[in-house]
Amino acid sequence: MTTLNQAETGVAAAELTAFVTRALVAAGLPQDDAAKLAQLMVAADLRGSDTHGVIRLPLYVRRLRAGGVNARPNIRVISDRPSVALIDGDNAMGHLVMCRAAELAIAKAKATGIGWVGARMSNHAGPAALYATMPLAHDMIGIYFAVGSNNHLPPWGGCESLLGTNPMAVAIPALQEPAIVLDMAPTVAAYGKVRLKAQRGEQMPPGWMIDRQGKPLTDPKRADEGYLLPIGDYKGYGLSLIIGLLAGALNRAALGRNVVDFVKETGKATNTGQAIAALSVESFMPATDFKQAVDHLIRDIRNSQRLPGVERIWLPGEQSHATLLHRRAHGVPMPKALRESLDALARDLAIAPLE
Repeated sequence: MTTLNQAETGVAAAELTAFVTRALVAAGLPQDDAAKLAQLMVAADLRGSDTHGVIRLPLYVRRLRAGGVNARPNIRVISDRPSVALIDGDNAMGHLVMCRAAELAIAKAKATGIGWVGARMSNHAGPAALYATMPLAHDMIGIYFAVGSNNHLPPWGGCESLLGTNPMAVAIPALQEPAIVLDMAPTVAAYGKVRLKAQRGEQMPPGWMIDRQGKPLTDPKRADEGYLLPIGDYKGYGLSLIIGLLAGALNRAALGRNVVDFVKETGKATNTGQAIAALSVESFMPATDFKQAVDHLIRDIRNSQRLPGVERIWLPGEQSHATLLHRRAHGVPMPKALRESLDALARDLAIAPLE
């Protein structure tokens, strides 16, 4: 769980949401879209996804102002069947596209037991868990896939970045325990964590990246000189490929050489591909019975014998849930570098800064 340190101050979620909304409106988004996007960005920070939340605001604003993102899109369904659909995001902010996709997937799962909705012409949408967890409130399992917004992973044995940190997330409801939420990239570290290390002036641990000669790369400011490493060697490469095909190729979205680096090419549409699936538990058994079974397994795992020196066995998503409770009470940490970045953005947009 992430807690505050002496160099950080906690900002209340409502205050941070209001600031992000002001910034997005000043950058050209309609008020309702800006408010929804701000809520989702702050929700990412509340769960501890510091690399995919408000830290991305200056980049999003740059893309909006450069014309790389459509501020007033027509997000629409272009293919619709009882259990599946394809959405064209019209180059909208990815959060808005995926909210629409998740709502449609949930509606289809209520009607048929399962809903799978793909999206094309979307953009970076924050952490995968944001969308995988949306079906939980409806006693559904959520599954999310996305093509990464830039390529930093070569094929196994190769030295050309043709794949991204294509994320996936699965959320499974429990009854009394926190839901199981697996949110992962097929690389040892997501590239956002590399950027966060650079912003904080920290070194990367060996094993995150290698340089073009295959040697460990630990300076995040030299990240462009190397590649991310996949989890499980060739297995992580294979997982990235499969996720890319499901979220990208299946939706006629960008993949491989067609992926646009949304950081370096701020004025260019990315055609990001994503997919969200919702699976109704009631289609298999009473939801309460399933969630009780999940609770039992969680407790068996948590209370199982531990190796020497291990204080606790965690379940996927448990630490994010603990972070959520802590930050709701004490605020979102605001490191000095991030605060300075947001203050500079406020001056540039001529809006009121964070108080």
